[in-house]
Amino acid sequence: MLKTRDLHEAPALFELMSHPEVFPYVRHKTETSDEFYFMTKQTIEAEERGELISRTILDEMHQPIGTINLFDIEDNHGFLATWIGQPYFGKGYNRIAKEAFFEEIFFHTSIETIFMKVRKTNTRSLKAALKIPYVALGNNIYPEIYAKVNPAEEIYDLFAITKELYLSYHQFAQNATADGEEVV
Repeated sequence: MLKTRDLHEAPALFELMSHPEVFPYVRHKTETSDEFYFMTKQTIEAEERGELISRTILDEMHQPIGTINLFDIEDNHGFLATWIGQPYFGKGYNRIAKEAFFEEIFFHTSIETIFMKVRKTNTRSLKAALKIPYVALGNNIYPEIYAKVNPAEEIYDLFAITKELYLSYHQFAQNATADGEEVV
């Protein structure tokens, strides 16, 4: 479902990113395939330096369909940015990719909190964030981060996933499943 970023996937990802329903919400926009290739190379190098974590989201046929990234890593937290190509909207890939990414982040790195800044007008991303059972609205919990992502006006809502909430939820889900209960 996830793999480390690779230069060979750049053309396919560029085509998906260029779609008008995807492009406005991508953090690092590029206008050409060559620019996307160069940006992908920079992303790979930044990960090697420990500045970010970036993965390619794959479908069942192991074809690239989007990316999931943790940017601006500082003080054991970072900001999540995810995009999936338009043909894959509504098929559950976002949830599956996030779950795999969160597991990697919380079990194999020192990251304690994953922040998501979501444009208040981006209903698709707001709905996706609210479907995560271990997410907290961070506007009031992390006022300094909220102010940092909204320096001039309140454009973004801030969501937070802490390692503690993530692990607690999964411990609860594991215990409930062992007891024969269904966990949503």
